[in-house]
Amino acid sequence: MKTSLRQIVPKKSPARIYASGTLDPMVTPVDQVAVEERVARFKTRSIKNSAKTQGILLAISMIDLTTLEGKDSPGKVLQLCQKALRPSELPGVPQVAAVCVYPNMIPAAKKALRGSKIHIACVSTAFPAAQIPLEIKLEDVRRSVELGADEVDMVISRGQFLAGEYNYVFDEIAAVKAACGKAHLKVILETGELETLDNVRRASFIAMRAGADFIKTSTGKAAVNATMPVTLVMLECIRDYYDDTGIKIGMKPAGGIRTSKEALHYLVMVKETLGDAWLDPDWFRFGASTLLNDLLMQYAKQVKGGYQSLDYFSLS
Repeated sequence: MKTSLRQIVPKKSPARIYASGTLDPMVTPVDQVAVEERVARFKTRSIKNSAKTQGILLAISMIDLTTLEGKDSPGKVLQLCQKALRPSELPGVPQVAAVCVYPNMIPAAKKALRGSKIHIACVSTAFPAAQIPLEIKLEDVRRSVELGADEVDMVISRGQFLAGEYNYVFDEIAAVKAACGKAHLKVILETGELETLDNVRRASFIAMRAGADFIKTSTGKAAVNATMPVTLVMLECIRDYYDDTGIKIGMKPAGGIRTSKEALHYLVMVKETLGDAWLDPDWFRFGASTLLNDLLMQYAKQVKGGYQSLDYFSLS
């Protein structure tokens, strides 16, 4: 028997427990046509040059600069951190929000970022498949925090979710949140594997109620990663959850966002869905490795009147 959302809400949850005893009214079916039409409208917004420049700098400040490869080394992480600290020689360019690495690379990142305000994020819980026992996941999280992670990015168990085991998913997230201690928890839904927007909405609410500080679209390792329709559905969940509880949750689309034009579309969507309060690195992030260079190229064009060659930007 599949579990109802009412059953997974614990007694101390800030979310309201509804008297119907079956399906939480907040988890309503998603109108996919309406979502796609609204996303299309976001892409038509006209942005003046001054606002575009401001948006580019804001997007840079929201980046989780990421390296998640099997060949990652302390040297590669050092290069990434140097770019995070000083993305460009151009005046006015901010530092990025965080550097995201595997747990073994946390010490190298911590050393390179010492004294800065850049957060250290790490992927955990057997990223990206999450196919290990919970006890090992929790030990992975605790070790990552002990090594110096400020933020932990976990992946939900998609198999259990798709089987209707919502209690399992909720309890797992809650246990990981407890293991995080003072570190923030980003919950990755891996939306490309959830099959429907209805599932994305349901998984978003489960994650928020279980203790997520951020909800995140993707690992960047799936065939389909962040998309604007999926991100809009998740932003609307954050809005509805905030309206119901007064609790703010952050959002992180990750994977597949490569151009400044796309990033600006996302920022428009955040502003029109959640308002200016979420236009802040504390509440919105881009999970990216290649986006930063395009943002820097576009910023150079805005301040110098012409594009710089890619040779002027490091690949890290």
